[in-house]
Amino acid sequence: MDTRAFQRARLARDARFDGRFFIGVTSTGIYCRPICPAPTAKEKNVRYFLSAAAAAEAGFRPCLRCRPEASPGTPAWLGASASVSRALKLIGESALDDAGVDDLAARLGIGSRHLRRLFLRYLGATPIAVAQTRRVHFAKKLIDETRLPMTQVAMSAGFGSIRRFNATFQKLYGRTPLELRKSNTPNAHEPGHYTFRLGYRPPYDWASLAAFLSARAIPGVEMVTAEEYRRTIFVDGRPGAIAVRPVPHKNYLELQIRYPNPAPLFRIVERVRKIFDLGADPSDVTAHLKRDARLKPMVRAYPGLRIPGCWDGFEMSVRAILGQQVSVKGASTLAGRVAAAYGSPFEDAVVFPAPAILAEADFATVGLTRQRAQSIRGLATAAVAGEVPFDACLAPDEFERAITRISGIGPWTAQYIAMRLGEPDAFPAGDLYLRDVARESEAWRPWRAYAAMYLWRNSQ
Repeated sequence: MDTRAFQRARLARDARFDGRFFIGVTSTGIYCRPICPAPTAKEKNVRYFLSAAAAAEAGFRPCLRCRPEASPGTPAWLGASASVSRALKLIGESALDDAGVDDLAARLGIGSRHLRRLFLRYLGATPIAVAQTRRVHFAKKLIDETRLPMTQVAMSAGFGSIRRFNATFQKLYGRTPLELRKSNTPNAHEPGHYTFRLGYRPPYDWASLAAFLSARAIPGVEMVTAEEYRRTIFVDGRPGAIAVRPVPHKNYLELQIRYPNPAPLFRIVERVRKIFDLGADPSDVTAHLKRDARLKPMVRAYPGLRIPGCWDGFEMSVRAILGQQVSVKGASTLAGRVAAAYGSPFEDAVVFPAPAILAEADFATVGLTRQRAQSIRGLATAAVAGEVPFDACLAPDEFERAITRISGIGPWTAQYIAMRLGEPDAFPAGDLYLRDVARESEAWRPWRAYAAMYLWRNSQ
C-alpha cells in the first residue's frame, strides 16, 4: 500500500484511482471513494484501505454522497495474485451464496487458510467479508436505481431474510432501506425492466471494443452498433435480454436488463462488467506496456483499450472453433446458422443453444465440416460433464490443458478463449499477427492480452 500516492490521489480527487483504494475518516466513521465531493478530511483523521470490504471490516460506514457501491470495483487481476483474481470472479458468480470458503478454495485447488491469507494481503479483508460487502453494495444500488420492493431487493442481493437485510442496513447506514430510498428518487421502470450505471476508470475506448464485438457478433443472438451492444441471455432456465451503451462525458456505461425475475440481477450485472472489462485499471496497463518501443505508439493512439469479454464461455468457445481458418465474417455467419438451427426463439431474436443440445447435434444442415462438428460436440459433451469449466476456477495453463484434450482445439484457440474469459495474461501466440512478436511477449506480462489487443487494433 503506497499511502503517499493515495494521499496525493485523495487530495487531487483523481478519478484514475477511483475503486483502487478507499478512505476511512475516523472523525465521522465513514468510508469514501477518493473522488468524494465532501470537504477534504485532515490527513491525521484518514485511514487508507485496499478494498471497501476492509473499510467495512474496520467499522466504517459507506458514504451516502460518493456511494462506494458505484465505484468501478477492485481490479480483477490484483497484482501478482492469480488465485485472488479467480476467487473474485467466482464470488461475482455468487460462489459463496450456497457454499463456504472451503468449497471456494477447493475449486481453486488451494487450502482455505491460504486463500484467506491471500485475501488479507491483497484486499485487507476475508473472502466472506468481500462477498458480504459486494452484497450490501449491490442492494444499495438496487435501492437507489430501481423501484423494486424491498423484499425483492433483499432476494436479488443474496440476503437470506428481510430481517437480516434490514438489520444490516441499519447497522451500516444508521437508516432502514426504506429511509434510504426516501432520500433518493429511483428511476421508474416497467416490471421486468431494470437500468443500472456501471462505472469504470477512464479513459475507456468504447469505439475499439464495439468494433471488435460487432465483427464477431452472432446473428440473431447479438446486435452491435457504434452506439450500443444488445444480446439475448439465458439465466436460471429463463430467457431475457440486455442492452449496453456509453454515456457521453460520463465515466459509466448504462445497462438495461429485461428479465422476468429479479433474483439473478447481481450475476447478470457482474457478467456484463466482464464483457466490457470494467474492472481494469488502464493506468497500470499502459504504464507497463509503454516501456516497449513497439507498443508505445499504439498505447498512445488507443487510450483506454479494453479486453472484450463474453456473456457465456461455452457460446464464445463454439464461436472460436468456428473461427478456425476462416474469415471473421464467415465464422459469424456459421455461428448464426448454429444459433438459428438449435437455439430457442425469444421475441424477435434467438437464445444460443445450451451444451446439452449441441452435444447431440449433427450439424449437417448448417454447413460445418466434419472436423468442426466433431470439435463442437466434443466441447459440448465436456461442458455438460464439467470437464471444462468456464468459471475461471482454473489457472490459464490448467485451462489450456483441459480444453486442448478435445479434438480440434489447440493452444491458439485455448489462449484466445482464456483471453475472452477475462484472463489478462493470455496470449494466442499462434495468431497471424502475433507470431512474429511471441518472443517479445514475456516482457509484457502480466498484461499480454492487452498487448494482443493493441497489436490487433493496430493491424486494422
